Amino acid sequence: MSAFGLIGHPLSHSFSKAYFENKFELLGLTDYTYSLFDIKNEDGLFDFKTAHPFLSGLNVTIPYKQKVLPYLDGISDSARAIEAVNTIKIINGQWYGYNTDADGFKDSLLNWLNPIPKTALILGNGGASKAVQFVLKELEVEFKVVSQTASGNIITYDDITKDLIENTPLIVNTTPLGMFPNTEIKPDFPVEWLNNKHSVYDIIYNPEQTLFLKLANQQGCKIKNGLEMLHLQAEKSWEIWQKDSVL
Repeated sequence: MSAFGLIGHPLSHSFSKAYFENKFELLGLTDYTYSLFDIKNEDGLFDFKTAHPFLSGLNVTIPYKQKVLPYLDGISDSARAIEAVNTIKIINGQWYGYNTDADGFKDSLLNWLNPIPKTALILGNGGASKAVQFVLKELEVEFKVVSQTASGNIITYDDITKDLIENTPLIVNTTPLGMFPNTEIKPDFPVEWLNNKHSVYDIIYNPEQTLFLKLANQQGCKIKNGLEMLHLQAEKSWEIWQKDSVL
């Protein structure tokens, strides 16, 4: 038996279980399982790790992509640089962390836009944002991060000006605002300043079109959700789990 799963909170939005169970069925892997582990607070991570030494691998979603770092026994170079983990390979109860969000976002972005814009705004500064920042640096895209508190390259939503938006053709939402079941909310972003020169990527995939994307679409923007990114990062996770080597 090979057991995998997803840790996070909440998990009602997740398509990961269905994705991997379908994959196991297609591959004829009848002894593979995938479970959702809803861990309601960070203290539960230690208890969870202790109680599940026989798992083979985990995916990690909000809010634990950064909070899980102290519980790792090893971490890949890219995940260390990103400072966030969304995939864990488990061998003899030892947790080894990777980041496949970056791979998924990069491949998805390159599939979607050609050429890649030279400037971007990233909404949010959590674990998923760290992966997006890593990718945009690789692609030599200048960006600013928008969050609740300003520091360094991070600005607040109040700092967003019409001139800034007009000169920033790529907007990436990495916050969970608008994710199922809270589909009636969106980031506090002035969508009315967007136009058909903007490309708006929302990494949320459930619902298929968030309120943020709907409003951006009404402004004439090119839009994309995070479903392809989910599939691409999941495939990278699967590759990591199937390898004999670690890190």
